[in-house]
Amino acid sequence: MERGFFLRVTFIITILILLLIIIFNLNQNNKVSVEEKKEVIQEEVENSNYIKDVEYKSKDSSDNLYILKASEGIIDQSNSKIIYLTSIKAVIELNDYNSIDISSNFGKYNIDTFDTIFSKNVIIKYLDNIIIGEYLELSLNKNLMTISRNVVFKNNKSSLKADVIEVDIRTKDIKISMYEENKKINIKSLNKKNGSN
Repeated sequence: MERGFFLRVTFIITILILLLIIIFNLNQNNKVSVEEKKEVIQEEVENSNYIKDVEYKSKDSSDNLYILKASEGIIDQSNSKIIYLTSIKAVIELNDYNSIDISSNFGKYNIDTFDTIFSKNVIIKYLDNIIIGEYLELSLNKNLMTISRNVVFKNNKSSLKADVIEVDIRTKDIKISMYEENKKINIKSLNKKNGSN
């Protein structure tokens, strides 16, 4: 009889232990599920700052049209007026019917001021002129473009290397400079005379 009682108590204790293990596992699975849901919601919030196929258009006080396109943009979480862009193409359609084309790998755009920073593989094309560099600040309010870092200016007559080139969009004046006074701007004529440069 003692043996039967002992078997019943062992059986009940085993059932209770199994129930505790099952309840504990269910509770752990619910915690993992809640954590996964939190991660998905956080990811959705972060992804809500992502914009695909970005396009902005604006006009300045001189009636020049500025069109900015990018393959994607991410809105700055600390300042919703700033958008970080990838694969940028911009056009400034000047009121004299000419245009300035700008492209770069990355950029930063302010939707209030329209100021744009282009970076990495910056290319500016205007008429027969091409300016290549790594960093460009464009301010429509100031009518100014400043390109720097490994700057090369080319047209059908010459090419030059400098540290900085500033272009006044309104007057089309160009200022070329070096950071250090003792360094000189490297200019190369492309005009051929008697079959040589």
